[in-house]
Amino acid sequence: MNQFNLSFAPFLPWPVLAGFGALALFVVALGFYARRRGTLLRALGLALLLLALTDPSLVREDRAGLKDVVAVVVDQSGSQTIGERAEQTKKAAEALEEQLKGLGNVEVRTIESDRTDAQDDGTRLFSALNAGLADVPSERVGGVFMITDGLVDDIPANADALGFKAPLHALITGREGERDRRIELLEAPRFGIVGKDQTIELRVLDTAGKNDPVVLKVRRDGNPIATILARPSERVRVPVRIEHGGQNVVELEVEALPDELTAINNKAVVTIEGVRDKLKVLLVSGEPHNGERMWRNLLKSDANVDLVHFTILRPPEKQDGTPINELSLIAFPTADLFGRKIKEFDLIVFDRYSNQSVLPLVYFENIVRYVREGGALMLAAGPDFSGPDGLYYSPLGRIAPARPDGTLTEQAFRAAISKDGAKHPVTRGLPGSDQTPPAWSQWFRQVNAQVTRGASVLDGADQKPLLVLSREGKGRVALLLSDQMWLWARGFEGGGPHLDLLRRLAHWLMKEPELEEEALRANVRGRKIEIERQSLLAEIPPVKITAPSGQESTVTLAAAEPGLSRASVDASELGLYRLTDGTLSVLANVGPENPREFQEVVSTPERLRPLAEATGGTVRRIASGATGDIALPRLVSMRESPVYGGSDYAAIKRNGASEVKGVGVTPLAIGFLGLIALLASVVSAWLFEGRRGRKDA
Repeated sequence: MNQFNLSFAPFLPWPVLAGFGALALFVVALGFYARRRGTLLRALGLALLLLALTDPSLVREDRAGLKDVVAVVVDQSGSQTIGERAEQTKKAAEALEEQLKGLGNVEVRTIESDRTDAQDDGTRLFSALNAGLADVPSERVGGVFMITDGLVDDIPANADALGFKAPLHALITGREGERDRRIELLEAPRFGIVGKDQTIELRVLDTAGKNDPVVLKVRRDGNPIATILARPSERVRVPVRIEHGGQNVVELEVEALPDELTAINNKAVVTIEGVRDKLKVLLVSGEPHNGERMWRNLLKSDANVDLVHFTILRPPEKQDGTPINELSLIAFPTADLFGRKIKEFDLIVFDRYSNQSVLPLVYFENIVRYVREGGALMLAAGPDFSGPDGLYYSPLGRIAPARPDGTLTEQAFRAAISKDGAKHPVTRGLPGSDQTPPAWSQWFRQVNAQVTRGASVLDGADQKPLLVLSREGKGRVALLLSDQMWLWARGFEGGGPHLDLLRRLAHWLMKEPELEEEALRANVRGRKIEIERQSLLAEIPPVKITAPSGQESTVTLAAAEPGLSRASVDASELGLYRLTDGTLSVLANVGPENPREFQEVVSTPERLRPLAEATGGTVRRIASGATGDIALPRLVSMRESPVYGGSDYAAIKRNGASEVKGVGVTPLAIGFLGLIALLASVVSAWLFEGRRGRKDA
């Protein structure tokens, strides 16, 4: 196919040529005004001269027709996996491509949308369309077919934003009258103070419009905490107690309907990060000694610690009959501290305290109850711990993790991490422990005792227990069988890791998740679940993984370092995974907690209808009957038209685009033809003027 065009390449700038043209017109106008003969010939000569200066050329283009590009956008988002939509999509894509190729002179571009639901930005078909047509000129686009459930989240505001003038046709999967029930989160807190309640607000939505109350189940870290009756569309407030620091995973679930489209969005997950307000500590010191200031300085150095400290100044050997209530300069509020307000404390520390009848036995009973109900107790024992006035022979002995044998070791020794301590997060990897003996200063006194519960994480003289940790009911107890840690704090012989040890110890007593000696953890990185098992056990059981769909698998963990075993698995599904080793359980959420992709799953033609009709395209469902069959419209091609579809057909636009294969250029004013034209005009004017002159003579 040849196409001819006229091209100009002026020797002078266009403004200069325009000036010459104006001057030539003036000269010609004067000639006509004076009625001079030959003016037309002069005008022709000037015009030819000006034309020569523009260097006109005849351009011949050899063009080849181009195929019209038709895009077929296939929705591969998560909601397209529901029911028979995936099968409908596959059948429609194959049939559509075959029909388009049958039209002839059509290039079919099949564009599959990314699975962007992992980033929680929903279904983005138009972003995929723009990327797929980035190398196609807009005048070549003959149409776009989208095979989708209609739940598209990046629909342009108008047809002009598409960047091409061609029809958009939407073929909707799914079926009419689909029913779904889902949870919509209205307010979901991300942080909460440990020990306080946080409120989650939600509502249950039912596309069928039923108003019957439904059962809402609430779980925290996999354990049921509440069952609530909720009416659809009404706001529901769910209070949740933040039990511990770190992640508190709250699950909300409503029962599924028999004919429901999917149960994926019947669940919602909220992860609340537990943070502690000020740590309230009660420090009770016995007779003054060098280590008392160490405890006080340590606790006061942390701005998050609210410390209540008192010291018993009366030596135990002084018995003069003075009433207890007259021994202090101010009234000591023992009834408040160990009675009514004891549960307000996060940690109670007894530092070299002996039972001097200052505290009645009923208060020690309160402390035992406080620990078993979830409190934390630290006992830093002195020489009197094993005597008849020692705390072991008070009610606290029932929860002490070691029993003294009545003797002391008073010789130089170095604390060392025990076999269990090498696995325990409180003592594992303490600075200086990688040397033999450890690079710590010596201690000179230790209470000899036998472990009765829990684990000894530090050994002292002759490998006797030095630091024993145990769980008691819901609470925790730590027993340090020496009053010599102050030597580390003072830097004696280089000191030791007292700050690291005591801070880890406090965090373990406070049940911080990272310091748990028996813990199953799961961290999600993209589509990979990294599993970690912290344990003092010699053998680690395999972990069973339950996917959101209910599919189960088992993974064996490999030893990584003392007390830690790890494994990683690839997650094939998005949602909440449950992991358990038979004793411990943990939840891991892959992808967003409540994917936007699954918040609304009922297929609809209405979202795409305004845009499609604005381009002259159509929107229609393709489901046919109840067997999963589909029915596509008849495809035709049309020239430019305001409408490209009807009840039984959909059309593409024929653009007639072409590309240049070769170019030929023929100069019109320069060369032989231009010379002949100029000479002809000059000779004609000369002959005319000469003949006129002879007549006048």
